[in-house]
Amino acid sequence: MPRKIQKELPPIELLDEKTVSERIIEARKLKGLSQNELADKIGITRELFASYELGRSRIYDEMLTRIAIALDVTPNRLLGFEKDENTKENISLRYTKRIKEIEKLPEHKKKVILKTIDDSIKANKE
Repeated sequence: MPRKIQKELPPIELLDEKTVSERIIEARKLKGLSQNELADKIGITRELFASYELGRSRIYDEMLTRIAIALDVTPNRLLGFEKDENTKENISLRYTKRIKEIEKLPEHKKKVILKTIDDSIKANKE
């Protein structure tokens, strides 16, 4: 029986050294979602989702696609082949949740809150 010749595969060039799990965590936090919220969106338990983020469970292609769709990114972004332009300004989850709550308020209350924030930033720069 002839022996198979194994060719050396070319190296894969990723954008960074992060794991898929780390990229999922980053994208989830940027989107302002908790593990539980994202797990609900993709139809799995929080425990299973946590095992994906911790790298304890292997993420298969269908699940990676579901996660990408829920996070509004491409699977290639989560795999490290594409750069996400939104990661330049990595906003904390606690700020994102507050901003979402402010968005729900009537316009006149939003203006008051934004004025207060602007005044506080200005006072702390001096």
